[in-house]
Amino acid sequence: MEAVQSPVIPIVGELIRRHPGTISLGQGVVYYPPPPEAIARLPEFLADPDNHKYKAVQGIAPLLSTIAAKLHTDNRITLNQHNCIVVTAGANMAFMNAILAITSPGDEIIIQTPYYFNHEMAITMASCHPVLVATDQNYQLRPQAIANAITEKTKAVVTISPNNPTGAVYSKAALQAVNELCRERGIYHISDEAYEYFTYNGVKHVSPAAFPQSHSHTISLYSLSKTYGFASWRIGYMVIPQHLLAAVKKIQDTILICPPVVSQYVALAALQMGMSYTQPHIQAIATVRQLILEALQRLDGLCAIAPADGAFYFWLKVNTSVNPVELVERLIRDHRVAVLPGTTFGMEEGCYLRIAYGALQKETVAEGIERLVQGLQTILS
Repeated sequence: MEAVQSPVIPIVGELIRRHPGTISLGQGVVYYPPPPEAIARLPEFLADPDNHKYKAVQGIAPLLSTIAAKLHTDNRITLNQHNCIVVTAGANMAFMNAILAITSPGDEIIIQTPYYFNHEMAITMASCHPVLVATDQNYQLRPQAIANAITEKTKAVVTISPNNPTGAVYSKAALQAVNELCRERGIYHISDEAYEYFTYNGVKHVSPAAFPQSHSHTISLYSLSKTYGFASWRIGYMVIPQHLLAAVKKIQDTILICPPVVSQYVALAALQMGMSYTQPHIQAIATVRQLILEALQRLDGLCAIAPADGAFYFWLKVNTSVNPVELVERLIRDHRVAVLPGTTFGMEEGCYLRIAYGALQKETVAEGIERLVQGLQTILS
């Protein structure tokens, strides 16, 4: 555990607490709560005393059925004898399940840089080795570089689209190339799709498990935390090859026994609503996104802003020799605005910052981004 990096969000959170009035553009959460209609299902849960007992490791049957319908309609993923669903305590647990199910100590997992820090942490916790492959100048996949990084110890390639931390959305062609590469080499493609609905400018999300001949080697991870404002309810799910089910159930039974049943009831109601509740909120986030993008233009020459058509992040390359952690500390201490340093996402060379804009309403974001722009202008001048 000493080899595992400390998660940066609690560290930045402590800095924020020490400097009251700081506006956080750090943590990746949404501003809205779960649908009221979903919360209204709580009495139904409480009315049945049996709900206070353990339930199926894989998830309650009505939720599994509703997820299957959602996957068919929204992701074009068909459930058959070759694959199955497992409900998890969030997508992070789904990722840990996947890594433990497919690896032995010393195996390698390919992740793209900048990476999602909890993925890198999970791989290290499993006594495996994260193999870092850099994305291109626009933070898109480089399939040939991924192919070159595969060794006899490689067990999987991880992709995140829409991406955390960059906001990039990978093209269908690139995802198909990676998925086909994994099939040819006999390894898994782990596809993290937690931000599947957060896309802009007409860009569409693609699920690799919808590709032909992908069932036996594709592991897809999903979360309700973002889409339905479910962050603390800890509900996600994974679509896995059927041959991994026995291993995943062993892992989940040991760590969790079953996903929180009360959360599954609320999740069921949320998914049955579909996107009618979430879509207006995503449109509001898109408005905030445009406001931030316009404000960041004032940093032209000081920062390079990566193209970002998904999630709710902007990724800045800052033209400075200042250490990114020191820069984050100065922004909080002197300008009362918080962002995350690129070092926690695996970017050790240069100075990078991640801006998260999903958690705040338009007025607060406007003040926060103004503090950030002025702070960077002051520090970098």
